[in-house]
Order: sequence, then structure tokens, then C-alpha cells
Amino acid sequence: MEYIEIIATNTTPMILLNPQGSIEITGKCIPENSAEFWGRVQEWFSDYLKNPASHTTINIQIDYLNTSSSKELLHLLYKLNDMVQQGNTAEVKWHYYAEDADMKEVGKDYAHMLKVPFEISEIKLEHII
Repeated sequence: MEYIEIIATNTTPMILLNPQGSIEITGKCIPENSAEFWGRVQEWFSDYLKNPASHTTINIQIDYLNTSSSKELLHLLYKLNDMVQQGNTAEVKWHYYAEDADMKEVGKDYAHMLKVPFEISEIKLEHII
């Protein structure tokens, strides 16, 4: 299983896929073709689930998410439920900017749909003078 780093663009987030049990998703997520963009991530995660680390942490800090990407992300997160039922542990850490009530609500919605620990934390913007 390989470590994968997907570089952020103006329309896609940075994604780090570490077979040691950590996944990072950071940035804007509005790709033109969500299925194509998320396909590589979904494939990697499906392979990861065949022999996962004993504990998996997914850190998410998304600035904006379109509907099709939201579905893809939720599909990925649902796979954690299955992993936990097989005896592994997992957690999701959802980070949002204090000024972004929409992304806070998205995190709350996802938390209600999952059966894994889900932490929602606020990031404060530092004002530069």
C-alpha cells in the first residue's frame, strides 16, 4: 500500500493518504468531475480497508464542498462504519473556520450519519494587520 499525496488546485483539495492510518483532506472541493477526482481516493481507501491500521484518523478541513463531492466524501466516511464493525477503531476530526457556519453544519450532518467518533472543532482566523 502506498502513500499518496494529491496536490491542491483552485477546485480540488489537498489529500494525503497514509497507509499508517491517517488521511488528510484540506481545501476547496468543487471539481468539474467529482467521480473522476474522488475515484482514486475511493480506490485507495477500498484497498486500505483490506488491511487497515489498527486506528484510522481522518482530518478534514474543507472550505467549500459541492453536492457531488459531498456525496463522494460521505461514501468514503460510511466505509469507516464497516471498518469499525470489523474490530478496528476510527475517528473523524472535522475542522471549520469560525466564520463558516455552513461548514460547521455540514460536519454536524456527517457526524449524525456515522457510527464513529466525530470531533468538530473551530479554527480561528488570525487577522493580519
